Amino acid sequence: MAAAVLRVRICITILVLLLTTISVACAADQTITLRLGAPTTLVLKRPFKKVLIGDPKIVNVRTLDDSRVTLETFNLGETNLIFVDDGGIAITNARILVIGPDDI
Repeated sequence: MAAAVLRVRICITILVLLLTTISVACAADQTITLRLGAPTTLVLKRPFKKVLIGDPKIVNVRTLDDSRVTLETFNLGETNLIFVDDGGIAITNARILVIGPDDI
């Protein structure tokens, strides 16, 4: 009986670890698609202190408050934004794709 309980606990632990890994991988691969010339507001779940912009020729970030920004597109292309909290920890890493006004 004790061996069966141990097996169940091990299976549950492995399942939790797998699901956590899957959710983290999905979040890291999240892409935000924006249209050229159309400002977009982005709301984060946690407050941030600093934003790192991969390519400032593609998109600019205007801070509204500690959890909201406006994304302003400049050129077609792809970049990433990393939002960092006051402890220096990256809380969001978003891939930004800017498409033309007539693209789907």
